[in-house]
Amino acid sequence: MANHKSAIKRIRANEAKRLRNRFQAKTTRTFIKKLRETKDAVEAQELYKKVASMLDKLAKKNIIHKNNASNKKSKLAKFVSGLAAA
Repeated sequence: MANHKSAIKRIRANEAKRLRNRFQAKTTRTFIKKLRETKDAVEAQELYKKVASMLDKLAKKNIIHKNNASNKKSKLAKFVSGLAAA
């Protein structure tokens, strides 16, 4: 176990950040699933804007890699444009 005050504080801070990161990542995954299940093109467009923003925030905070976020956004954009065309 940690011996210094600063090390103990760091452990507490890391745990709080870990939980926050897990929550944000899980919430984003849930929204991605919701978007994938959507059949309505207009609703999908609105949801895509929100999901893209969430992915950008995760990438900015290094919760996920920027290429991972880009890849997900690209695939979702392709999905949404496919709905609009159909």
